[in-house]
Amino acid sequence: MQEFIRIPFDTLVARLSAILEANGCAPWVAQVIGLNCASAQRDGAHSHGVFRMKGYVSTLNAGGWVDGRAEPLLEDVAPGFLRVDGMNGFTVCALARAREAALAKVKANGCAVLAIRNSHHLGALSLDVEPFADEGLIALSFINSMASVVPHGGRKAALGTNPIAFATPRRDARPLVFDMATSVMAHGDVQLAAREGRTLDKGVGVDRDGNPTDDPRAIVDGGALMAFGGHKGAALALMVEVMCGALVGGKFSREVDLKQHPGAHTPHTGQSFILIDPQAGRGTLPPFVDRVEDLMGYLIDAGQTRLPGDRRHEARDDSMKNGVPVSAELMAMLEEMERG
Repeated sequence: MQEFIRIPFDTLVARLSAILEANGCAPWVAQVIGLNCASAQRDGAHSHGVFRMKGYVSTLNAGGWVDGRAEPLLEDVAPGFLRVDGMNGFTVCALARAREAALAKVKANGCAVLAIRNSHHLGALSLDVEPFADEGLIALSFINSMASVVPHGGRKAALGTNPIAFATPRRDARPLVFDMATSVMAHGDVQLAAREGRTLDKGVGVDRDGNPTDDPRAIVDGGALMAFGGHKGAALALMVEVMCGALVGGKFSREVDLKQHPGAHTPHTGQSFILIDPQAGRGTLPPFVDRVEDLMGYLIDAGQTRLPGDRRHEARDDSMKNGVPVSAELMAMLEEMERG
């Protein structure tokens, strides 16, 4: 059984931030990424938590693939449309810089689109949308990645895992949030399975020759994942490519090439958001959160015992009370990085 060590959340944030700053991040960038990474670990999203630190550090030292000191450039292009050039920095930092301007647009117009390009993302997408729901907004986000998913009927990767995240406020409850890859599994979960020597279910991926495989190492080593739900998931992955490549003015997943930057792990792509104020122009309509609660009640009455995000909230509560669980293996990795 794997051994876990419990670390206070603030301590974990500080340690991750210090490692990132020591490897070239500006202090504010290190804090944003450290908080994001620690938050994923706190919420039980381990494939986007401390596990990712090795990739962050390797990428920061990969010959200019990412700029850990980038200052994002905001471009106010229309009343309800904000573009952001990440200036080859991290996407979550571009989002942090654009947050107040995006909120102002939603307040003024009832909705807004935020399109981020020229940036790198390696975190959990749920963490990007949940804060908007905390502000009373509906938030929908898309992000593309490196080519690691075969299109429907294909034999080699052309699409990214291309996750979609959604968040909505509720009445007297924490936001309803979900975050899902359009592939059968998130690529980080496949990497974890490969490290742990586990096999995968059938139908998850193909090897480098396009043959079905349950070996995560074969998927990581030149193979590819399948989209969930066959042609339906592949169509959603295609939509994400349009929203995060064509719309934002960035790369499609197939155009991300790490070959000239050994050690780079982050996809240099784009992210888009659709933000809606559900109270805008509502007038005499029933309160939005009341209707959301009606829907939750129907699901529970139908026999659904867990709502999307429940497990994440439970993990968060446990982590904040007892400390964030980090495996002994990952703790050893952190300590090695701290020693430099």
